[in-house]
Amino acid sequence: VQLVESGGGFVHPGGSLKLSCTVSGFSFDDYDYYIIGWFRQAPGKGREGIATIKTKDHATYYADSAKGRFTISSDHAKNIVYLEMNALTPEDTALYFCAANADLQYRGSFYFEYGMDYWGKGIQVTVAS
Repeated sequence: VQLVESGGGFVHPGGSLKLSCTVSGFSFDDYDYYIIGWFRQAPGKGREGIATIKTKDHATYYADSAKGRFTISSDHAKNIVYLEMNALTPEDTALYFCAANADLQYRGSFYFEYGMDYWGKGIQVTVAS
């Protein structure tokens, strides 16, 4: 399983970005028991879970800090998971990672605490004036 993030970069406060996570090694339609997640790590801070989505039924789970500003979605035709981020602030500056886990259960915040099996290399998002 390989995951490649794209869409990061520099944005001014209040702006928006849409990150993409291109997944290879399995098809969302053929393997519907995968969970795909977005995480981030800011300088000097620990890893933080943002959101996850279940490939089977598009069920989603968000960290409290992400609710209302971030939206996770998936495109099964392209095998891509997106993270749309709005109203960005300098506190959102971080290295953003997507990750995947095969799991017959959907365990919500479990993945935020214990991580996932497969990880992308990450992509930088910088929010500054």
